[in-house]
Amino acid sequence: MSSNQDFREYHKTDSKKNQTSAVSMTEGSLWKNIFLFSCPLIFSQLLEVMFNLSDVAVVGRFADYRALGSVGSTSLLVTLFTGFLIGMGAGVNVRVAHGLGAGNQKETEDTIHSSFLICLVTGLIICGVGLTSSRAFLALLHTKDELMNGAVNYLRIYSLGMPALGLYNFGNGVMSARGDTKRPLVYLFIAGVLNVIMNLIFVIGFHMAAEGVAIASVMAQYTSALLVLHHLWRRRDVCRLQLRKVRFHRTAGQAVLMLGIPGGLQQAIFAIANLFVQAGVNSFDAVTVSGNAAAANTDPLVYNSMFAFYTACASFMSRNLGAGKKDRVLKSYFICLTYAFAIGALLGGLFLLFGQQFLSLFATEPAVIEAGKERLYIMSFSYAISAFMDASIAASRGIGKSIPPTVIVILGSCVFRVIWVFTIFAHFHTLTSLYLLYFFSWIITGAAEVVYFWRSYRKIAI
Repeated sequence: MSSNQDFREYHKTDSKKNQTSAVSMTEGSLWKNIFLFSCPLIFSQLLEVMFNLSDVAVVGRFADYRALGSVGSTSLLVTLFTGFLIGMGAGVNVRVAHGLGAGNQKETEDTIHSSFLICLVTGLIICGVGLTSSRAFLALLHTKDELMNGAVNYLRIYSLGMPALGLYNFGNGVMSARGDTKRPLVYLFIAGVLNVIMNLIFVIGFHMAAEGVAIASVMAQYTSALLVLHHLWRRRDVCRLQLRKVRFHRTAGQAVLMLGIPGGLQQAIFAIANLFVQAGVNSFDAVTVSGNAAAANTDPLVYNSMFAFYTACASFMSRNLGAGKKDRVLKSYFICLTYAFAIGALLGGLFLLFGQQFLSLFATEPAVIEAGKERLYIMSFSYAISAFMDASIAASRGIGKSIPPTVIVILGSCVFRVIWVFTIFAHFHTLTSLYLLYFFSWIITGAAEVVYFWRSYRKIAI
């Protein structure tokens, strides 16, 4: 019996042993299995967001608006750093899922051990950039002088957690490709509880404000990474991580990079484009900046909830494509798009109805809360529209197309936003004219991404 036949037989047996923790991607109801796969992933994504969210909440409630503004001023740079690592993890997820679906043991093992190295090195590089360039980045954003020192200290300390975040996203990519999204949820819950406790200790007990919540976040990130890696070391299937096998396997490593780098660049480019938006916000007074920081906390809550279905889209499509079940490939796309649109609309509606209460979690000054409402109301109507863009990008990656969707994002969304800032916003110079760029950029980019995916899918479906 060949090694791949051995793998397929072992894989069937292993799937039965782990059926309580893994969701079948190639058999059964797609509506049900995608939902079951995505629900733990939603909570995992939200817990990951809580690292930064609890930072903002604690300093907003127990420090002052300057500490809130300092942490909030770094939010886009944090998104820039973490977004690249999330994109790399998504590349790992697609390649591992494809190898598992095709029943190719060597490809799967090579991908896992190459990806460990790639994600670790990427995290170390981003850490170095954050430590050496934080002040320069914040100066480019025109960060207020009264907020600068706190923001620099927060970002430098937060950067120390980037290697851990890279390894966590590596492990999460491997486990979700296997259909296991429950364990990462448990690990992040443990880390999230630690993060909140240490936030309160550092800020209330030691009066460390922005620096204290950054230290707490780093501690939580390393905790979640170690828990994920410990699980992968103890596995007894093809997804087991063995340090003696860690090296860059050229074919597998290049395949991960071809998906991960465009995915990471897409996340990073969005953040870069949004740096211009943040610069526009920073042209207002410190109270407005703090209000924007409080209201912007809805973004990761909504985006990451929707992102769970994008991960499901790429995983299910890649796994079924590898297994030769093309009828389930297109169905996975439509189902994930429907789920993502629905959750974007639902959460947007909730924030529209309960905006006052939500903002009160992060700020106590009435002027700060009022400043945050303007952003919150516009974004609440816009979130669901982004599903057409991001679900189509995930679908294109699921069938092995990554570079063209990234180019479309750069042109249709990122470049468009920069042009908007220097034209529409420069003319009106109001918060409304600034925030509306999200709605229009998502419509333009979403339409282009849908067309590209459909044309690409028709070629493989023949």
